[in-house]
Amino acid sequence: MDTFDTYAALLVIDVQQGFSHPSWGPRNNPQAEGNIGRLLAAWRHTGRPVVHVHHDSSSPLGNFIPGTPGNAPKSEAVPHGDEPVYHKTVNSAFIGTRLEQDLRAAGIDTLAIVGLTTQHCVSTTTRMAGNLGFHAYVVADATATFDQIGLDGRKRAASDVHFSALSDLNGEFATIVETKALLDTVLGVRTPG
Repeated sequence: MDTFDTYAALLVIDVQQGFSHPSWGPRNNPQAEGNIGRLLAAWRHTGRPVVHVHHDSSSPLGNFIPGTPGNAPKSEAVPHGDEPVYHKTVNSAFIGTRLEQDLRAAGIDTLAIVGLTTQHCVSTTTRMAGNLGFHAYVVADATATFDQIGLDGRKRAASDVHFSALSDLNGEFATIVETKALLDTVLGVRTPG
């Protein structure tokens, strides 16, 4: 990745307080939010477009009910005034929103995707982005997920779920990258480890 177009958008998915609720259980990548904050700073510094997606629970028992603390963004991913925020009620950021139309109208064909959770909203949005013809990059250490119970009833560690989801995306729907490599490319400098 030698260059990264100035029209490439950073797509920040569901970095919301509701994912801090203990009911989710153990998760991987505790540094994900910090990396998202670093990427946001670089995107803003270089004048690249930033797009936020927030999940709105449709169930009264959800963790992301509009108007509740769980729906609010985490401190590392608070949108700036000029950054669009799309609200969704399903896994894909492209369903029920104007995301695709607005990206195309702005001439954006490349997305760097970060957020929560890897195998759900990040993966679903990435798959649709790829199918719609966008060039998608998923930032592995700026995404995260939680332990899951498999079909066989056994617990799958969050790190395994995460790795599996990224492996399924890589090469078919997206290119998987790390924060440091993307920062080096966007900022045009070598960043410290």
